[in-house]
Amino acid sequence: MVDFTVAIPTYNGEHRLPEVLERLRSQFIDPSLLDLFDLNAFTWEVIVIDNNSQDGTAQVVKAFQSDFPCPLRYCLELQQGAGFARKRAIEESHSALVGFLDDDNLPDQHWVMSAYQFAQLYPKAGAIASRIQGQFEVEPPPEFKQILPFLAITERGSQPLQYNSSKRVLPPSAGLVVRRSVWLENVPSHTILGGRVDGNMLTGEDTEVLAHIHRSGWEIWYNPAMLIQHQIPAWRLERAYLIPFFRGIGLSRYVTRMSGLKPWQRSVMSLAYTMNDLRKVIQHWLKHRRQLKTNLVAACEMELLFSSLLSPFYLWQKGYFAQPK
Repeated sequence: MVDFTVAIPTYNGEHRLPEVLERLRSQFIDPSLLDLFDLNAFTWEVIVIDNNSQDGTAQVVKAFQSDFPCPLRYCLELQQGAGFARKRAIEESHSALVGFLDDDNLPDQHWVMSAYQFAQLYPKAGAIASRIQGQFEVEPPPEFKQILPFLAITERGSQPLQYNSSKRVLPPSAGLVVRRSVWLENVPSHTILGGRVDGNMLTGEDTEVLAHIHRSGWEIWYNPAMLIQHQIPAWRLERAYLIPFFRGIGLSRYVTRMSGLKPWQRSVMSLAYTMNDLRKVIQHWLKHRRQLKTNLVAACEMELLFSSLLSPFYLWQKGYFAQPK
């Protein structure tokens, strides 16, 4: 067993992964915390989960392994989708705490120790979210502020706070730390959403997992000391990416909404969500119908609302609710 595992799911991350590994190589492991938590030494590991990459990702990991400050392991996951890569990380981990970094997440030099310390101080926290700041290749226009949280930008202040289950807001998987036992005990072995793949932007697999953890009674916290810079290239702010991106979020919403509910609540809430989504679609169209071709933010919001309305029908038609054989 080790004290902490950093898991990095990646797909074709040959050019992004080196900077993440360099940041992890320079992590500051505070020796003063050893006595505080009754440790003889702090041990940690890094696992790169290669999600069926077609580039030189494996060679990048191999080049770092010889002089890395902790065990650096490579694992190939052939089933496409970030959700499958994260499940594999949980299976491969040797620690009670697993911290997920995407291959475009650059952690602060104190990220590992800040995560471990918070987990010890908050034993009821089943998952802990990072403070994520955007590192933009091109500065987004001011009107993008309202949609930036969908790009895994998580700025919730300088003090720790607990996510309120009644508000149904959950953090992204980028920079998320989970207790491995909590995942294994409360997240079904077969989840409905697997993550984006080529030709399909359906997402929400991280929210589905967190909804199961939250519904089980475990707390989910935001820890601003776990600071991450999220690299966002210019093309992720363009219409060609954003419209399919918001469509994928919307089409997954039936699952992410229902996962946080008890079974007896789902039929009533499904009808309530459908009626509310229909109302929002009509209101948004009446307000922005002349701007949908020229205002990208309004178009993204319309795509999200309309896809949320279609979500249960789309998922049923595509066979997402079929039980695995």
